[in-house]
Amino acid sequence: MYEHRRQPLASKRMFRRRLARNAVLALGLIAMSLGIGAVGYHMAEGLPWLDAVLNAAMILTGMGPVDQLHSQAAKLFATCYALFSGVAFLTTMAVLFAPVVHRVAHRFHVEMARDDA
Repeated sequence: MYEHRRQPLASKRMFRRRLARNAVLALGLIAMSLGIGAVGYHMAEGLPWLDAVLNAAMILTGMGPVDQLHSQAAKLFATCYALFSGVAFLTTMAVLFAPVVHRVAHRFHVEMARDDA
């Protein structure tokens, strides 16, 4: 997927394709996470779909729930979803920035190889 440190730096076109592919993957992770939260809030607390999506989005972004939860099932779901959201956020950021970090590190290795030669 990515070039080895002994290979030349990927072209700008290849780099943009990697960024686009990873951005689509990150959006997919966000959509999946939002869907999990919306279904969970709808099923556990009986919130209407729009309110369930709003609560899921607020938890996913770290803002906290909008509606007060009354049932124990909803509170347990919200606890698990909040923990999941933290991991999902970190994973999404890692996927999104992986091409940038790789390019910087690869450029550094290419420059070191030139200095050694």
